[in-house]
Amino acid sequence: MTTTDLAHPTDAADAGRSPADGPRHHATASVAAVLAESAARYPDDVAVIVGEQRTTYAELWEQTLAYAGALRARGVTEGSRVAMLIPNVPDFPRVYYATLALGAVVVPVHALLKRHEIEYVLRDSGAALLVCAAPLLAEGAAGAALAGVDVVTVLAPPGQEDADDAIPPRLEALAASSAPLTTLTPRDPFDTATILYTSGTTGQPKGAEGSHFALLEQVNTLLMSTFDMRRGDVLLGALPLFHTFGQTCTMNTGFRAGATIVMLPKFDGDAALAAMVEHGCGIFMGVPTMYMGLLDAATRTDARPELRYAISGGASLPLAVLERFEVVYGAPIHEGYGLTETSPVAAFNHVGRTPRPGTIGTPVWGVEVEIADPALQDRVELLPHGTIGELVIRGHNLMNGYRNRPDATAAALVDGWFRTGDLGTKDDDGYLTIVDRTKDMIIRNGYNVYPREVEEVLAAHEDVTMAAVFGIPHDVHGQEIAAAVVLADGATTTSDELVRYVADAIAAYKYPRVVHVVDALPLGPSGKVLKRALVDRFGVPAGPEQPGGDV
Repeated sequence: MTTTDLAHPTDAADAGRSPADGPRHHATASVAAVLAESAARYPDDVAVIVGEQRTTYAELWEQTLAYAGALRARGVTEGSRVAMLIPNVPDFPRVYYATLALGAVVVPVHALLKRHEIEYVLRDSGAALLVCAAPLLAEGAAGAALAGVDVVTVLAPPGQEDADDAIPPRLEALAASSAPLTTLTPRDPFDTATILYTSGTTGQPKGAEGSHFALLEQVNTLLMSTFDMRRGDVLLGALPLFHTFGQTCTMNTGFRAGATIVMLPKFDGDAALAAMVEHGCGIFMGVPTMYMGLLDAATRTDARPELRYAISGGASLPLAVLERFEVVYGAPIHEGYGLTETSPVAAFNHVGRTPRPGTIGTPVWGVEVEIADPALQDRVELLPHGTIGELVIRGHNLMNGYRNRPDATAAALVDGWFRTGDLGTKDDDGYLTIVDRTKDMIIRNGYNVYPREVEEVLAAHEDVTMAAVFGIPHDVHGQEIAAAVVLADGATTTSDELVRYVADAIAAYKYPRVVHVVDALPLGPSGKVLKRALVDRFGVPAGPEQPGGDV
């Protein structure tokens, strides 16, 4: 057969086909192969460590096939949606890859959601089953009952379900009494593998459908030309696995490489530092709040892991935090950028090149990231280098679309580009810099104020460990600038002093007129600061003007 024959099928049934007619190829793919292949190649290598428990690749795949057999016995089949509410423990990959091995679709549920939020995800995704960790049953089972979805549990003590009718069947027991799956079920490469729900900062959460192809190509791209990760590396699995960052960059990429993942069911700076030291972690991945937690933990011990490098994503990392971490931990931070809808990584300060602090690097292999005019909604018009505009992305990493949301999909995917809603610039070397989220930008007296710029100033203050800047309604200025900060232990800096500190450093129209000192910033499940909660709490007009003048 010639190359032409391969590229253009001669079957008359294919003549005049359009993409809507369905695939005309015969390729197959499955994200479950990530674990299956590594189990075959590195059976005795340790895949997961949780506390004192170590699980090899062969053991993890065998347990996964047993879980798949149990799920099959519960009626899960190709195309079924299986929701999972599980923290960072070995049962997460077991259920995740078991579902995919059956040809079903994984719907990870954020661990902090309440019952009505869980009900929404189950109904919207069309989930046929919820696999819920026993410690999360109070909300998980209640949400499933509201949605009319069956539940099985993991991590419940054996026999507890017999003594308590409220305890659902244990997946571990079902697996022991069911015939295990013997091999994974192949899928069309563009079939949906996962449905990941966005944070819902504007309206209800949307389920982004990720294809097997996009997720596998993301892993291969990260390993070949983006990260420096190989068999035997030890990674800290502190990022929540229900979130795209931890799920793809830590779990899928780590397992594809044959690395060992040290899982933390819940992030804590002291516990994370201790785990990295104990197990010899060479790579750390985290969101900015985790870096702040590790810096705080470092004030209480001299122990340090021998990190080769660290990866930051999820939100912009203040330069002051980046610089402190590199001094305290002796490892470079490579910052990147991505979204749930882009599988997630779109740009990165590639390992092997000196990172450019303050940037999100350059686009990953096979992906284009450009700057477009944010005012144009019906088309994408690219802007010259150096211009502030909206980041737009196209490439192999894009989602299939939002589940049951054709209008939202059409609004987000325009002319083949995904519109991110983030504002940034691109320089002549191809390096990208995020300015802020479009929706977070503050307009004061007609001037654009980007919260990130103000946060960078606050983060540089020696007494500030975390800072968030946000806009609140104002009768005269339209919006006023406010900030909330968490101070270091023993700090005596006052709110007024912080206002003057920022006023001395930036233009008069940019500095916050009030700085609220709080014990903790509200964080979402992935560690992002929930600015909407700060607006709701402090959203009252600012008081009299502080020093620094006005514009």
